[in-house]
Amino acid sequence: MNRLLQPVGLLMLCLFGLFTTPVFSQCTTLGQTPATAFPVCGTKVFQQTTVPFCNTSNLTVPGCTNATYQDKNPFYYKFTCYVSGTLGFVITPNQPNEDYDWQLYDITGKNPNTIFTDPSTVVTGNWSGSSGPTGTSATGVNFIQCASDPSVAFPTFAAMPNLIAGHEYLLMISHYSDTPNGYDLSFTNGGNAVITDPLQPIMQKVTPDCDGTKITLKLNKKIRCTTITASGSEFSLSPAVATVISAVTDSCAFGFDFDEVMLTLSAPLTSNIYELIINNGTDANTLLDICGNEIPQGTRIQFEYIIPQPILADSVGKPACATDSILVYYPKKIRCSTVSPNGGDFTVTGPTPVTVIGATGNCLNDLTDYVVVKFASPILTQGNYILSIDPGIDGSPVFDLCGQPILPQTLSFSTADTVNAGFTFTNAMGCQRDTLAFSHNGANGVNKWNWIFNNGNPVTTQSHTIIWPAKSSNTVQLIVDNGTCRDTSNSNIELDNEVKAIFTMPSIICPEDLLEVKNESEGLIDAWRWNFDVVSTSNLKDPLPFLMPTLNREAYYTVKLVASNNTIGCSDSTRKTLTVLDNCLIAVPTGFTPNNDGLNDFFRPNNAIKADNYEFKVYNRWGQLVFSTNNWQDKWDGRINGELQTTGVYVWMLKYTHRDTGKAIFQKGTVTLIR
Repeated sequence: MNRLLQPVGLLMLCLFGLFTTPVFSQCTTLGQTPATAFPVCGTKVFQQTTVPFCNTSNLTVPGCTNATYQDKNPFYYKFTCYVSGTLGFVITPNQPNEDYDWQLYDITGKNPNTIFTDPSTVVTGNWSGSSGPTGTSATGVNFIQCASDPSVAFPTFAAMPNLIAGHEYLLMISHYSDTPNGYDLSFTNGGNAVITDPLQPIMQKVTPDCDGTKITLKLNKKIRCTTITASGSEFSLSPAVATVISAVTDSCAFGFDFDEVMLTLSAPLTSNIYELIINNGTDANTLLDICGNEIPQGTRIQFEYIIPQPILADSVGKPACATDSILVYYPKKIRCSTVSPNGGDFTVTGPTPVTVIGATGNCLNDLTDYVVVKFASPILTQGNYILSIDPGIDGSPVFDLCGQPILPQTLSFSTADTVNAGFTFTNAMGCQRDTLAFSHNGANGVNKWNWIFNNGNPVTTQSHTIIWPAKSSNTVQLIVDNGTCRDTSNSNIELDNEVKAIFTMPSIICPEDLLEVKNESEGLIDAWRWNFDVVSTSNLKDPLPFLMPTLNREAYYTVKLVASNNTIGCSDSTRKTLTVLDNCLIAVPTGFTPNNDGLNDFFRPNNAIKADNYEFKVYNRWGQLVFSTNNWQDKWDGRINGELQTTGVYVWMLKYTHRDTGKAIFQKGTVTLIR
């Protein structure tokens, strides 16, 4: 493809084109649009002797923006990949100086026309302006060659693309040169993908029409239109009560292949079992598929023809759960227009009243395989019912596709009860683990159970026992089924009977303060026992605040809580240590000796438990900040960044708000560090 024309050359070409350029029209020839693409086979060389002038739409060529790309004078070819591998092919122009371009698409599961709007369908291509053969090969370039100057030898072959088994592909070949000269297309250029259908053609089914003057042959795959004669000379019958006088395919009027053909007979069939036989027709062959595989001569297929008689319904389809309709099936298609839409051809009797309010079919061309009989309300209980079919009781007979009336009859059908997936369970509670027994009552014929506990593996028994932690959140799903009806139940089960003793209290208090404990125990608890060291005990859940003994020294106590569930015999305990200061007077020492002897090794204000908004800082004699904290329990160890400080006098500053009085306090002073 050459779009890189110089201005002068372009002007001359345009002037010349006033007299010589062909007139392009919309593509109407079979094969020149994606929807009418030629089916091709990998074993054949496809010869296109002439190429009509036309173009349809612009195309997207990935990576190429130097020109406007169109499917100019195109032909399309479609094929399926049966074994994955590489695709090699060659397009050889009948005239070596002509320019052909091409693009390959993956159209799996898509309308072929999406190639004009969906660039993701492009697999590879070549739009070189150079003439001569083009295609894919083992030495081709691994990119799409864009439109180019024909005087420069740009590559005309792309690397062989990888095809995927089961995918459908479309090859577009564009004749950029404005001549009708054609080309050969060969798929034998080194690729190892298989695009030849291994399925051999056979006659699959024969269906006679109502009056026995025509039979329809269904084939197992597409057959080339050029291999069947209009007279149907390939076919004969046994017994030979008639001959085939014409053959009309289902799609050759607008395509290249077919898989169904209607054969017209010279005389009507009589009731009998027949064989349709295929042999070479007047065109010296039977029927051939796209790859030239032939249905063997002498192949036979049996069918039966019975002169149409009035028919009965075959059966009633199995009703659904809580059904509000039933499906009545017939051995032949029924004419929809003869079925009374108000359901007057049908009545239902049984253990519960049923009112028929309508009847419809799955109609196509006024024919249906079954009739849907609609009820006024669903049937919710189990029972055996009788469907009475009395066609024409409303004065309008019901006919099948052959014009035969439907005979009166009765058919039975059974319904199932609706089901409920609600379940029960018991809980044998333990101290650490609970044992839960789940069960379903199996009512209304339930015979299938599917339990899911905490998204685990399914359990399919009617009952199930499981052990869970005594404190846990759990989910249960049960699906029940009686063969017709199904129901699902979901439940969240919270277990909280594990006894866990938990309480909070201050770890340090002043001697004048009341000790207040807060019980935060969890689980099912019916007894508590508090032990405040040697001071007191309590069986209350929440003891009242009380005063600890005053000893004029710092004292330490152990507070213990035991929580119990006497019903299941479980208990748990926890303990904490309480420090009662000798006093809560906030005072700052005047010296300390950080020598790691365990005596007076740290410096901080004493007993500052009630100092809110606490801020304590220490400076050396040069005004350098050596220690700072907002936590009254933090202490200075006589170091800066881990380095020991020398003996000397240091300045401290203390700010806080007294918790009891609300008074803001600021103090400062000195401390002597002694080594």
